[in-house]
Amino acid sequence: MDATTIIMVLLLVVLVFFMFRNKRKRDAQQATLQSKMVPGVEVMLSFGVYGTLVSIDDEANVAEVEVSPGTVLRVHRQTLGRVVEPVADDAVVSDADELDARPADDLIVDDSTTADRTSPAYGERVDETRLDSTTDTDKPNKA
Repeated sequence: MDATTIIMVLLLVVLVFFMFRNKRKRDAQQATLQSKMVPGVEVMLSFGVYGTLVSIDDEANVAEVEVSPGTVLRVHRQTLGRVVEPVADDAVVSDADELDARPADDLIVDDSTTADRTSPAYGERVDETRLDSTTDTDKPNKA
């Protein structure tokens, strides 16, 4: 055997090794996802709809997801994308509590920006007479 054949065989072995390793990872992730899929948990479907899982029928591969009170979607089981974990917003709440606890004199107001009333603010409607107001002095004289 020459060197190129040995290199090609080794490359093939490494490729097969990584293929099996990635498959095991995906299988483990799928197993943990299926263990979390119980009725009552909040889920996100693969097409971006959030809702509460009502029931799963393993034989028919059908899941029922309540997206709003009284609205139940009947979807294929594979569309259950992930379980939504509740996020704790402790930092945001504590910052807001600190601001509310300060006296009004300690609040900083940025007065560095003053409104220029000659130009409209973004999204403000402007009278057309103000934009098209040209006077005779603005026009050049023809002599």
